[in-house]
Amino acid sequence: MADSDITVTADSDLPRSVRARARRLLVLPLLVLVTFGALGVLADVVAPYPPNKIALRSRLLPPFWQAGGTVTHPLGTDRLGRDITSRIIHGARVSIAAGLAAVAVGGVIGTLLGLISGYYGRWVDTLIMRTTDAMLSLPIILIALLFAVMFGPSFRNLILVLGLVMWARFARLVRGEVLSWKEREFVALARVAGCSSFRILQRHIFPNIVNPLVVLATLQVGWVVIVEASLSFLGAGIPPPTPSWGAMIADGRSHITTAWWLSFFPGVALVLLVLSINLLGDWLRDFLDPRTRNLT
Repeated sequence: MADSDITVTADSDLPRSVRARARRLLVLPLLVLVTFGALGVLADVVAPYPPNKIALRSRLLPPFWQAGGTVTHPLGTDRLGRDITSRIIHGARVSIAAGLAAVAVGGVIGTLLGLISGYYGRWVDTLIMRTTDAMLSLPIILIALLFAVMFGPSFRNLILVLGLVMWARFARLVRGEVLSWKEREFVALARVAGCSSFRILQRHIFPNIVNPLVVLATLQVGWVVIVEASLSFLGAGIPPPTPSWGAMIADGRSHITTAWWLSFFPGVALVLLVLSINLLGDWLRDFLDPRTRNLT
């Protein structure tokens, strides 16, 4: 009996210790996200130079710790003499704004369609889900390139493309959650009480699917940041001279052996931001899950 008691206690304490360690490890991603967010909001104040200021006499300066570098340009300059630090700071604003805007557009459209599909079912569900399957099968890069050729690369077109593709992910998630919740007893009682379908969706079903929506939205922000950088790298995202991490990485390709900092520092910023967002999303998934919430 004593041995079994000790085993049970150890097993029950293990999740708490693991999750306590996870909470401590979350401090660093949150610090990174807060830093990038603050830099993006205050870019005009924090950045030491305007992001597009050209100084040909200072072109291709290395980082300050290398020979020829200077503390006035701590991360060096590009082939036009523009300050890398200032462009990374302004690029954070572009990446974060693109991620939040695209997720907002796709999330609203997908949530509405998912609620309708899951609740009403029948031919409405079939139509929306087949459209969702078609959207999920489309290659986002090729669609964005097509939009760039037809309408020109711009921030607005990028958000529209990402939002129109991303809604399918939200619709599929919401539809599955609605199918589960609409069969619960409290929903049946609401129907018997004479509540309209809109009120049932608004007051009884939607509040119960907010948690998985928050987790999905958080993870999708990181996905959008990567896609935006990829499209800017290919010339179909944010058009120059607006600083974008993907475009900065592309500009440094031809100087990768002689001026490695042109691509390296924007790449590091991109990795840090996306990794921090994904770690936050994983933590939210565990924290908002009612099956593990009492163990955190």
